[in-house]
Amino acid sequence: MQKTISYSPARTFDLIITSMLIALVFIATVMLNIKLPITANGGLVHLGTAVLFISSILFGPKKGAIAGAVGMGLFDLVGPWILWAPITFLARGLQGYIVGKIAWSKGRNGSSLALNLIATIVSIPFMLGVYYLGEAIIFKSWIVPAASIPGNIVQNVVGLCVAIPVCVVMKKIPYFK
Repeated sequence: MQKTISYSPARTFDLIITSMLIALVFIATVMLNIKLPITANGGLVHLGTAVLFISSILFGPKKGAIAGAVGMGLFDLVGPWILWAPITFLARGLQGYIVGKIAWSKGRNGSSLALNLIATIVSIPFMLGVYYLGEAIIFKSWIVPAASIPGNIVQNVVGLCVAIPVCVVMKKIPYFK
């Protein structure tokens, strides 16, 4: 006998929100990016990082991790950065999870401006570390990946500067309170 699985409207809505967050991260990464003339391998600033931060702060660690990992991983897969896709998936998933976990700690659900700021700042070294190790494996060098660190820092600072004010405004909407 075949087992029938029923889905609740809440579960369906949850899937729709997660899918939309993935799409928003992907679109923000594809459409709103600038190549920095810093180095050959590091220096693409995009607003996907801001959307990752927003997703994690507004919706928590699970949705933030999935949105960042899948959204930016897809960007790498459809662009010339296919080699970076597994690294991006891991780095951005971890970053989204860390931001969401800190922002949603102590029952705050992303409502504390100070905690949201701390969350985004704390996540940056983890993202940098994963990219550094991944690039060290790709380039077989511990020196070459260091060149991408300034561009990645700029990308995260831009994302932070966009995401925090957006989250302050979004938290005033009754749905996010």
